[in-house]
Amino acid sequence: MTDMDPLVPVLAGLVVDTVWFLDGCEDDEVDPDSAVKMMESVAGVLQRLPEAQLGRFLQTLRGLAEAELDPQRREFLESFPGACGLVDDED
Repeated sequence: MTDMDPLVPVLAGLVVDTVWFLDGCEDDEVDPDSAVKMMESVAGVLQRLPEAQLGRFLQTLRGLAEAELDPQRREFLESFPGACGLVDDED
């Protein structure tokens, strides 16, 4: 991995954790329509990243997934790019 601002993995992790929270909320915790709107908004912003920035974000997610000890969070990190439409294929 190339040199990276240490803030990048922290912020990427927060984005993923926010979506994970919204995805896993019960209807009485967060309005389902609001949760979907927010998750779609996050995906839309990420999809509009310039190619180099998107590549950096995806690289960061791979690094976070490799280092993750919690199997559920690791699985969510690995599936995040495909679920958000950032990659064509969920490898």
